[in-house]
Amino acid sequence: MENFKLFGNIDRAQNFLESIKSGKSLFSFVISYTETCEIPGITFAGADKNSIQFTPPADAEYLHYGYCKTIDKIPMTPDGKPTPGLLTKTALESSSIPHLTINAGSKISPQLPFIETGLSFGKNILTKDAMTDSQVSHAVDFGRIVGRSLASLTDCLIIGESIPGGTTTALAVLRAFGYDAKVSSSIPDNPVELKNKIVESAMKRINSDHPYSIVAKVGDPMIPFVAGMLSSASGVSKVMLAGGTQMSAVLAFASKIGFNEENTAIGTTSYITNDESANFKDLVQDIVDIPIISVDPGLKNSRYSGLRAFSEGFAKEGVGAGGSIISSMLKTGNDSAKFLDLVEAEYGRLFT
Repeated sequence: MENFKLFGNIDRAQNFLESIKSGKSLFSFVISYTETCEIPGITFAGADKNSIQFTPPADAEYLHYGYCKTIDKIPMTPDGKPTPGLLTKTALESSSIPHLTINAGSKISPQLPFIETGLSFGKNILTKDAMTDSQVSHAVDFGRIVGRSLASLTDCLIIGESIPGGTTTALAVLRAFGYDAKVSSSIPDNPVELKNKIVESAMKRINSDHPYSIVAKVGDPMIPFVAGMLSSASGVSKVMLAGGTQMSAVLAFASKIGFNEENTAIGTTSYITNDESANFKDLVQDIVDIPIISVDPGLKNSRYSGLRAFSEGFAKEGVGAGGSIISSMLKTGNDSAKFLDLVEAEYGRLFT
C-alpha cells in the first residue's frame, strides 16, 4: 500500500482496495479510434501519422503474444519510446490476471480473438460530428451487454483503453458537459493551444443538451461504450477504470446514464496525478464522489532511458497501465522496486 496514493473519498478507496485484494480480477482492453488523432501535433501515439491507426490493435497483440502482428515492432513514439502497454503486460503477467480485447471502433482489427462490437471509428471532431446519436446509443447498449457479462466472471473488472488522440475528444466532452477541464497529453509539452482550438471549433456544432447528442458531436466511440460497460458492470462487481483523462470523460458521461458509485474507482499512475498541466484530481471530484488510486511505478529509477521517459512526462498512462499495476501489486505484494525489476526485464527482452 505504500506505493499507492489515495485521493477523493479516502474511506471508499481503502474499502475498494481491501475488497479486491483477495478476489479475482479481469482486465478488459477496449481499443478504439478517432480521426482527430490525424491532426498534426496532437498525439505521439505512433511513429508517424500512418502508423497511428495501428497502435490500438498492436497494443492488444503485444499484451497477448509479447510481440505484434499488424506491425513489426511494439507501438512507439517517433523517437522510440515504448507503449505504456509494456507496463500493463508486465503487471498482468506477473500476477496472472487474465485479459481480453474488445474492438469498440478501432480502424484496424487485431490479429487475435477479440469481442467485436461492430462500432465505427470516430470522425475528426475539428471538421465534422464524431458519430450519429444512434451510434452513441448503440455504443452504450453494446457496452452494457459486454460489461454485465464480464463483471459476472470476476470480483473486479479493470477497464483499460487505447485510442490515439483520445485526450482531445475527452477534453471536448468534458468542456461540453460544463467542466473546467485541463487534460494530460502523451508528450511533456502538452499541445494545449492546439487542443483548445480543436475543442472550441467542435463545440460550435453542439445544438442540443442531450448527453448522447453531445458525445455524438464531439466525442469518440470509446467514451459511450466504456460508460455503458461501467453502468452495468458496477451493479455486479467492483470496477476499476484504468486510465487518466479519457476515463474522466467516461465518468462525466456515465454520470448522465447512471452507475454504482460505491463499486467504482479510477486507478492511474502518479504521472497523471502529478501532471501540473492538467487538473485530473479536481476534475474527477467535480464529476462524481469516487476514489482515485494512484501508483508510482518507480520508473524514474530505471537504468533505461526509454522507461525513465514515463516519469519525465512521455505517455504517462495508457493501455490501462496504472490500474493493472495497482491490481498486480495487490495480488502479488510486489512494491515498485520489484515491479521495476520486472519491467526492466521485459524492456531488456524487447530492446537489448
